Amino acid sequence: MSEAVTRTLTSTPGFLASLDPLLREWLPRQRWFAGKGRPVTGFSLVAATELLPADGKPGLYHLLVRAHQSPMPGDCYQLLIGVREALPPRLAPALIGHVDQGPLTGHTVYEALYDPRPAELLLEALRTQARIGGLRFEREPDQEIRPGLIPRVMTAEQSNSSVVYGDTFILKLLRRVVPGVNPDLELPLALAREGCPRVPAPTAWIRAEQTGEPYVLGVLQPFVQGASDGWELALRELSKGEDFAAEARGLGRATAEVHTALARALPTVTLGHAQLELMVDGMVERLDAAAQAVPALRPYAPGLRSAFEALGTLAAEGRTWTAQRVHGDLHLGQCLRSPAGQWWLIDFEGEPAKPLAERRLPQPPLRDIAGMLRSFDYAAHSAEPPIPGWAETCRAAYCSGYAEVSGVDPRTDPVLLRACETDKAIYEVVYEARHRPDWLPVPLSAVRRLAVDGTSPSLSPSSPPRRPHP
Repeated sequence: MSEAVTRTLTSTPGFLASLDPLLREWLPRQRWFAGKGRPVTGFSLVAATELLPADGKPGLYHLLVRAHQSPMPGDCYQLLIGVREALPPRLAPALIGHVDQGPLTGHTVYEALYDPRPAELLLEALRTQARIGGLRFEREPDQEIRPGLIPRVMTAEQSNSSVVYGDTFILKLLRRVVPGVNPDLELPLALAREGCPRVPAPTAWIRAEQTGEPYVLGVLQPFVQGASDGWELALRELSKGEDFAAEARGLGRATAEVHTALARALPTVTLGHAQLELMVDGMVERLDAAAQAVPALRPYAPGLRSAFEALGTLAAEGRTWTAQRVHGDLHLGQCLRSPAGQWWLIDFEGEPAKPLAERRLPQPPLRDIAGMLRSFDYAAHSAEPPIPGWAETCRAAYCSGYAEVSGVDPRTDPVLLRACETDKAIYEVVYEARHRPDWLPVPLSAVRRLAVDGTSPSLSPSSPPRRPHP
């Protein structure tokens, strides 16, 4: 793929204007669009590259487009726009619209990932380490990519899009992109170099450099064939009335392996009084804002605040904690179990709504653990009829598994664990109130427990854990 057949479209007159009315309709309907509920007022082009000429069959444009929405600054999105004179029936679900002005007049534009030819082009560019305009397709030197793998787009996506190549690789394309070091590439690379087997090692990745600041646009990793999504697996076991404790224990062990490897690979810090005070202040601020936004939370606010005050008291007495890089958004849906029973952790992007700098800060590992404990609670509340004690059993097994590898049982630090779980439950209350009101009773039930005494009988370790042999 030579530079002779590529050109940047940043300065092409009327190009973005011709797509504007179509994108205003199409973009907000995508699951990965982050600005739902606020109208798009316009677009600006951050960068554009022609990957296949418009007179080809198909044409292909790679765009970084900023969608403007008042009153907040617009987000930047990665788009792969296919261009054809007419769309074949098999690509009807990918339709964006028909262009009636500008340089693409008379053409049909569509989401190109659904088209095998553009998807194949991306893999070939990664295989050959191509440089196309400002796009850089890079791979690990010792990794090989076999040509000719058949692509298929995955439809069950949320904040990003994925293409599977012949059950060998999966390419995750980030949709909402920000400049800087993306933890979804940074952390799996660090873990791979530590030899951690619990995370698929990146094979290749895509970056953009024509913007003045580097963007990570996509990561290619091995595809775990036949793997079960942790959330779907938990719901299946619940529907059959089956126990999930063994899987939860294995997942706890996998989490501890990842945390241990991250602590070896990247710097750790000690959180003293000043750092903990900032953390507690942030938790209290989020609680106050949530109570204003969700009236149902207000009766529990004093009890929830006590969880944060207890943490602040320990910090004032001189207690310190170690912080390190963590997953950042750990829950059952971020885990895969292979047919052989091995657990993998995926999607190290962190909470997408948070600024990138915040997502890359060292955190106490209990942040991740609290997220998983809340995920068991969500799964249990999805069962009809509910199975008494299911979540509590899973939570206890997960903590026990974590202790078997790390030598530290999360339940032996109840004050920090309660604060982290409370902070997570408050976030969930706000999210559900805004997006899924029918789910609001799930985090509210946790809020009631955490506000009253902050503990659960299942989260009391029976004996101090032993550190395993190296």
